Amino acid sequence: MRNVLVTGGLGFIGSNYIRYMLERYPELNIVNLDALTYAGHPGNLADVSASPNYRFVQGDITDQALVGELLGEGVEAVVHFAAETHVDRSIDHPHRFVQTNVLGTHVLLEAARRSRVRRFLHVSTDEVYGSLGPTGLFTESSPLAPNSPYSASKAGSDLLARAFWETYGLHVMTTRCSNNYGPRQHPEKLIPLLILRALQDRPLPLYGDGLNVRDWLHVEDHCRALDLVLRKGRPGEVYNVGASGERTNLEVARLILQELGLPDTRIAFVPDRPGHDRRYAIDAGKLRRELGWSPKYAFEQGIRQTIAWYAASADWLAGLADPSGKPQP
Repeated sequence: MRNVLVTGGLGFIGSNYIRYMLERYPELNIVNLDALTYAGHPGNLADVSASPNYRFVQGDITDQALVGELLGEGVEAVVHFAAETHVDRSIDHPHRFVQTNVLGTHVLLEAARRSRVRRFLHVSTDEVYGSLGPTGLFTESSPLAPNSPYSASKAGSDLLARAFWETYGLHVMTTRCSNNYGPRQHPEKLIPLLILRALQDRPLPLYGDGLNVRDWLHVEDHCRALDLVLRKGRPGEVYNVGASGERTNLEVARLILQELGLPDTRIAFVPDRPGHDRRYAIDAGKLRRELGWSPKYAFEQGIRQTIAWYAASADWLAGLADPSGKPQP
């Protein structure tokens, strides 16, 4: 495949993916369709914007005419990141999440079907599985039990992707990743929020008792997994992507403070949010067995690198459309 449409490519994971793919495959041509909402950052791909293999198109995935036009330009594969993702915002504005995540995904799938796109990679989240107890792991066969408007809208898009494979034979693969972290993540998310609060000598807010558990995945490890699934994944299949990096939010905050030589007294507990899932943990065994993927980043190594990136990125932070955020995830 030489011609790929990426949606949401100015966001956190999308921009890291585009940079990764252009560096790895110099013959690849990427069109990046992004609505440039608050979560997109033009600076995320400033270093590749002049590349002859890269083209940015500002537009919405719910725009049927635009999506149809782009997919009619010889696109062979779609990698679909574009989504509303912030749980707190979904509680306040659920309609926006249904509009983008469900309707937008349908528009893309239908246009891909009509244009006979060869491969469609739908990037989803482990949050569609709901909340785990203190033991066990989510597998690809775990039932979908979303607990927020965000995760419900993503579950709806996952089911649409499945239906377009089963009904129309569109070669759709779905990935469900655990919580990502790394460079260029909007500070509404937990790790960049805590890092920036620590660097700014401000309290580090944690919901509830801070003991919610997430399986942390470095964004570069995620990009390598997506590369493998796009090229070698089996159509109609779901692949979980996780790094067995379970940490409580409290442990994450303490590690960041430790790396910066700051005391735990900087942590401030705040009232919990509605429907806050207690624990996520991913079984990525299928991805390892079938495609040979394994994570490269230990969590401590990745956090160290991420802290250094944010500490050196004042210009990037200044370019954010909306730098505000609440504690996540």
